[in-house]
Amino acid sequence: MCPKCSLKNIIKIGKRRGIQRYLCKDCKKKFQHTRRPEQLQKIIFQEYFLNRQTLKQLASKFDRSIPWIMKQRDEYIVDEKVHNPRAVNLVCDATFYGKRKDKLGTLVFKDVESKEILIWKHIQSEVVQDYRYLKEELIRLGYTIISVTLDGKRGLYKAFKDIPIQMCYFHQKKIVQRYITMKPKLEAGKELKKIVSRLTMTNQKSFTQKLDEWYEEYQVFLDEKTISNTTGKLHYTHPRVRAAYRSLKTNLPHLFTYKNYKNIAISNTTNALEGGVFSHMKNMISLHRGLSKSLKINLVDYYLVNYQKK
Repeated sequence: MCPKCSLKNIIKIGKRRGIQRYLCKDCKKKFQHTRRPEQLQKIIFQEYFLNRQTLKQLASKFDRSIPWIMKQRDEYIVDEKVHNPRAVNLVCDATFYGKRKDKLGTLVFKDVESKEILIWKHIQSEVVQDYRYLKEELIRLGYTIISVTLDGKRGLYKAFKDIPIQMCYFHQKKIVQRYITMKPKLEAGKELKKIVSRLTMTNQKSFTQKLDEWYEEYQVFLDEKTISNTTGKLHYTHPRVRAAYRSLKTNLPHLFTYKNYKNIAISNTTNALEGGVFSHMKNMISLHRGLSKSLKINLVDYYLVNYQKK
């Protein structure tokens, strides 16, 4: 509609600085639709990060200087997350990106059923207090947490006390693998690996029985001690096998939660974050090397706010 004569007899006459211009055939007025600064900043932000437009290309498209384009990109403020409080089954995990000196990470809580990213926090290191903070924030917003799937970090079980907890199978296998390797040489390690390999194909009762039988058979072996050549003190001869067993024993009450609560949609891994969210986030960041910390945070916020939006 023409802003002068209010008639709709208008035609397109090209673009200027990336904005469509029009001509009113009745009063001959030329005009363009005005954009609020934040709308233009969002367009530039999306063009740069999502459509992989260079600063030079955007400067040409909007008929502006490169410093002006950079200023609009850097000043864009991501929309606030809109919440729909309800009962949710959570998958929680953290990921890190960047070099050690400017290490940055994000802790994310995702709803298993709707696949919606509910809440997140940018972090320097993965600590229990941040998990507790996000949990309490969700409850404050009106959500009800039915269950939670975690990577088994020490102290997390207490942070989610009184909520059904599932230990991620993938992380549990990786923990055992880290201690006894993929090709253990010791007989005890080989047998323990066989038990762990059937983790997804058994139940808690059967798995517990197999683990107890393994411990009974190798208890003397596990309790062996050797005098250290450097300190002269006694220490366990096979500490890595002991550590693998201790990890399984500690996490055992939470390894089969998804089977013990069959009426609840509990995920048995955190793969919904590892593969479905974190890998894409890291790819976006790696495509634009040299980003400042604030730009990385803004990019991650934008991705998480708009994750799986139709």
